[in-house]
Amino acid sequence: MTDLSKVFKAYDIRGVYPEQIDEHLCRAIGSAFASYAATPSICIARDMRPSGVALAAAFAEGARSVGVEVIDLGLASTDFLYFAAGKLDMPGAMFTASHNPAQYNGIKLCLAGAKPVGRDTGLAEIEAATVRFLEQPASGALAPERSVDMLDEFSAHVHSFVDVAALTPLKVVCDTANGMGGLIAPLVFSGLPFDVEILYPELDGTFPNHPADPIQPENLVDLQRRVLETGADIGLAFDGDADRVFLIDEQAEPISGSLTTALVASAMLERNPGSTILYNLICSRVVPEVIAEHGGVGVRTQVGHSFIKQIMAETGAVFGGEHSGHYYYRDNYRADSGIITALIVLEMRCRSGQPMSAMLEPFRRYWASGEINTHVDSPADTVEAVADVVASQGATVDRLDGLTVDHGDWWFNLRPSNTEPLLRLNVEAPDEAQGKARVEEVIALIASVGA
Repeated sequence: MTDLSKVFKAYDIRGVYPEQIDEHLCRAIGSAFASYAATPSICIARDMRPSGVALAAAFAEGARSVGVEVIDLGLASTDFLYFAAGKLDMPGAMFTASHNPAQYNGIKLCLAGAKPVGRDTGLAEIEAATVRFLEQPASGALAPERSVDMLDEFSAHVHSFVDVAALTPLKVVCDTANGMGGLIAPLVFSGLPFDVEILYPELDGTFPNHPADPIQPENLVDLQRRVLETGADIGLAFDGDADRVFLIDEQAEPISGSLTTALVASAMLERNPGSTILYNLICSRVVPEVIAEHGGVGVRTQVGHSFIKQIMAETGAVFGGEHSGHYYYRDNYRADSGIITALIVLEMRCRSGQPMSAMLEPFRRYWASGEINTHVDSPADTVEAVADVVASQGATVDRLDGLTVDHGDWWFNLRPSNTEPLLRLNVEAPDEAQGKARVEEVIALIASVGA
């Protein structure tokens, strides 16, 4: 039997098919999740990975065997599944491994109203119940299963976040990387005044062109080239399950998750004056600065959707952003959505009449390293050793998520990976020269204490 600790992660279930995650396991997870959720019905959807068909069917059978009806939404993006779970007010299961390579598959779970499920919010209990159902599968009469098409409802929901009448002609290039953006983007952009070109629109979970992981610069090269070739106003890069989006300006320069968060925050505060905006602690200092400049209340959070969604519920925040390309909306059941973010940014571009590069220039205040991964034997011990050293240097230190060290004009965050013997380092400084020097300084410190 698969070691479940290897597939039950902090926020979802994920592993290599069929070695770590297979139909037998998914049937047990389906029974466990349906029993835990304790509702008459659940909805399920899947991305374009070939293994998703059999895995979703097995999961559905497991849920039905404990008397829970299954609403099959078919092929979908993860943000579409969250919308359905909110709209239908029922738990949901999305079969996807997001940006992971083709041999992976997995399940993202949520409760009614798109409420998150993570290690501390139900996933540990579902894992324990899965073990029981593997040992003794449910054998009751199967509850019904039916298919429901909500794609048009989802498209209308996305459109509700902008003033469609304010949209003007723009040239847009989308790289959907053979992922679910190839289904969602044409649907949402249909009827809007945009000239949209989609790269790799075919749904193909073997990812024949390049990985559906736009946070990696090498996966943006095709989009950057096409933006320049066509004179496009903007480029959009979606990950495999299309819940994340990364932006490229008209000069083919990538727009970081922090700058996108700041940009969207300014728009949300214009519509919702004085509102609360969330941002994770890896985001650039420009984010809280822009929130304050626009009269909002900024709240700094840990990294991860379960934390952000919980704090959104507690604070009534209208929007939340992460450096990793996840953007959350109160009016989207507090769930993240790549396509909603894309449409909001496009509306801002239409209203401003300026190129994206000019719109973003006021926000380009700092240099950021991006995430740098370092292999160490004991990430947690190394973080503590680094903390001891920097405490003696008089820097400001906080432990909200890993170790954040503020040296005044520059700062860094060091966080252990949840799944690998890695330390994740992010550095921000006033300019590139100082930033690169500071990166070398912190990496040397890590090496000295971890030796």
